[in-house]
Amino acid sequence: MKRTINVKGSEIAVFHKEHDDYISLTDIARHRDAERTDYIIQNWLRNRNTIEFLGIWEQLNNPDFKPIEFDGFRKQAGLNSFVLTPKRWIEQTDAIGLVSKAGRYGGTYAHKDIAFEFAAWISVEFKLYLIKEFQRLKEEESRTLSLEWNLQRTLAKVNYRIHTDAVKEKLIPPRLTKARITAIYANEADLLNVALFDMTAREWRDANPEKDGNIRDHATLEQLVVLSNLESINSVLIHQGLTQQDRLSQLNDIAITQMKSLTGASAIKRLTGPV
Repeated sequence: MKRTINVKGSEIAVFHKEHDDYISLTDIARHRDAERTDYIIQNWLRNRNTIEFLGIWEQLNNPDFKPIEFDGFRKQAGLNSFVLTPKRWIEQTDAIGLVSKAGRYGGTYAHKDIAFEFAAWISVEFKLYLIKEFQRLKEEESRTLSLEWNLQRTLAKVNYRIHTDAVKEKLIPPRLTKARITAIYANEADLLNVALFDMTAREWRDANPEKDGNIRDHATLEQLVVLSNLESINSVLIHQGLTQQDRLSQLNDIAITQMKSLTGASAIKRLTGPV
């Protein structure tokens, strides 16, 4: 997912990769000199302090980082003949802090820790503005995710009312005690829990005694979307007269199929912004 922030009149691209944010060094360099972005990045990379910073960052965050190749670069850093490109650094050390991208949004990107260091090398003032706008972006993303999560939670509750009405109409015999009716509702709720989470509400509580709330309060956005769908589908299956065992099998198949789709679907990713 690519986002853009405006820092002192410059558009800076940000994209999310494996739980981390990467910021475009090319866009930051463009703020200094739009015609020589690659040269500016390479000039920064050949600096000894830069090499040492990158090496330490990789050692802290990357178990596959190659320290021997890093030592070779560190010994050459500062020499007039030393030239280092992002691609060369990535390929020879298996670094993950820098990313070289081709295509429409091509250029050199860096983990936010590294990007802030590069920005400081460009301009301390620019770094401070970059941090401020980046924090603003993350706050907006957090608010959006919270709103969408609450929306899906509310939708799940609304659909659950429809679902319980179907249970009352088709599954509860007349003249049952209130305690027995409650037990049947709980049983049907756990049917959905088992179909989606592979555990009942009680099993989740026993496995997570330190957590507040219930299994659905700790569901992901994708799980809440599927849960909402399962509640509606189960209501239809109840009206069709299917046994609980048959419904559980069908709901589990549906949950598996929908979770596979949603975890890789751009539709869910678009909830927090353009791809």
